[in-house]
Formats: sequence, C-alpha cells, structure tokens
Amino acid sequence: MIEIEVFPHRFLKATTTEKFLNSAYSLETVQRVIMHGESLPQKVNYGPAKGTPVNHSERKLINVQGVEVQLTLQVGRFWILLDDETELSKIDEICKELFQYGYKVSEGRFIKDSPTVTDYMKYGESFVNNIDKRMLGVTDPRSRFENSVSLIPKSEKGE
Repeated sequence: MIEIEVFPHRFLKATTTEKFLNSAYSLETVQRVIMHGESLPQKVNYGPAKGTPVNHSERKLINVQGVEVQLTLQVGRFWILLDDETELSKIDEICKELFQYGYKVSEGRFIKDSPTVTDYMKYGESFVNNIDKRMLGVTDPRSRFENSVSLIPKSEKGE
C-alpha cells in the first residue's frame, strides 16, 4: 500500500472535485480517497447572524461513481490510498489536466492505521476492536459519522 497527497494550489470548485474523484476512482489501484478543506456549513454557527442559512454556491450534490455525495467542504487536498505505485503517473496526468494553476503530489504516511485514545473514548473499546480497520481515520472525532463519510463502492474487474 502506498499513500499520496494531492495538494492543488487553490481550493477546488464542486465540478472540479467531482471530475477528480471520478477520474481517481476509475483507476484500479485506488482504494480510498479522503478529502480535506474548508467547511461549508448549512447555517451560521456563531455571531449576530447565528442560525441563518448559508447559501454557498459550492455546497452541492456531486455524483461520484454513481453515488450522490453532498459536498460539505471546499476541497483543498486529497489523501489517496493506492495498492501499489503503478498508476502514480496516471494520477499525475489527471492533476495536470484538472489543476492548470499548479499542484503538488507527495508520497508519505497520511492516513492513520491504528486506533487512538480519542477513538476509544468516543466509540468504546468493543466498537474499536470490531470496526473495519479501513474506517479508522476517516472522520473527525468531533463530527457525526453519517454526516461526514460517503462510501463509494469499488466496482470489480469486468463489471
């Protein structure tokens, strides 16, 4: 397994995010893609306008491999888990095509692979010991799982 970080030099619009995710998930070696960026809340959380709706133009539904995903952030980086490095050049080609303003691709360790104390405190020992290890590190400990994770099924070869 190899992990890479794709860091575009700008925040992405919803359409660019959708194109990148569909292109990335079409590659055979891609196992998981985690998006990071600035939150796009539904309501103002504090201040004099607290509770009023936020009508951000980039908070949209996008379609990734046939799954509707509510985009709740303006994406600034991707962490991608690959089976091996055979398709690194294809990821670079996708980035060149979509991110004309520049990007950086780094190889390293970005996704946690073992439970933390926070996981045990939030979910409990029995849950953490029985959870699918691929789900570790997917969510922010302060968020609700169902609000922050969208599972995109990976189609098998020949389908």
